Amino acid sequence: MNKRTLYSVIAILIIIGIYGYEHFLVEEEKVEIILEGETVKMDTNAYFLPTSTTNQIVHHDGYSLSYSEPHEQAEWVAYELKKSHLSNINFKRPYFQIDKAVKTGAAHWRNYKKSGYDRGHLCPAGDRRFSKEAHDETFLTSNISPQKHNFNSGIWNTLEQKVRYWARKYDGVFVVTGGVLKGNMKTIGDEKVSVPNLFYKVLIDNNSGKTKMIAFIMPHKNSNKPLYEFVVSVDEVEKLTGIDFFPELEDAIENKLEASKSYKEWSFN
Repeated sequence: MNKRTLYSVIAILIIIGIYGYEHFLVEEEKVEIILEGETVKMDTNAYFLPTSTTNQIVHHDGYSLSYSEPHEQAEWVAYELKKSHLSNINFKRPYFQIDKAVKTGAAHWRNYKKSGYDRGHLCPAGDRRFSKEAHDETFLTSNISPQKHNFNSGIWNTLEQKVRYWARKYDGVFVVTGGVLKGNMKTIGDEKVSVPNLFYKVLIDNNSGKTKMIAFIMPHKNSNKPLYEFVVSVDEVEKLTGIDFFPELEDAIENKLEASKSYKEWSFN
């Protein structure tokens, strides 16, 4: 073997070694992120977290989620919206990022490109304006679902604004939201991200002195109907999704509140 060939072999071995070491570091970092995502954060009120039908719950600093790999999105995203979280600060929108804490692999944002659907936030960026870190965390792909633009910016946005109103009025509410990942659904992108036909939002107020719940199911289309026409019982959402929403509540309280679809205790003015 001449010197030129020897040097070439050595150079190739060095390149392979560097690539292998970098790959090792990337995999180590991914494992650390996944393990970090399995830890309940201090700001997460775990008492109100729903059950997971997928056995893949991820905890971020500002919200928790249950990821559904077959549908490449969260079956639910849950977070507490406190009065102190509400802010009018407008941070620059960051790029969407793949959520590395999802061990089965979260969908890529490119699935949405030219799909005709918005990257619809489940935990809205507007609910996390109290810090740039909390705001930017909502741009992980595990926190988005395909939404028609007129729905996302229309009736769904109206409901999100109402949730902020209640968070201010009742000094905080706990929110669980997502698409109903059942039935025949369209898909988008190479990873076949499901497009829900229905979206839901479930709220519990445990701060204002009397625990109360309210739930909404909305067809995936814009509407001019008032919000109270979409009010349903939590039991109805559970039946549709297969999710048990507040399993840690005392059974008598849980059964009574989840069966009710009364919105009289919630102000719609």
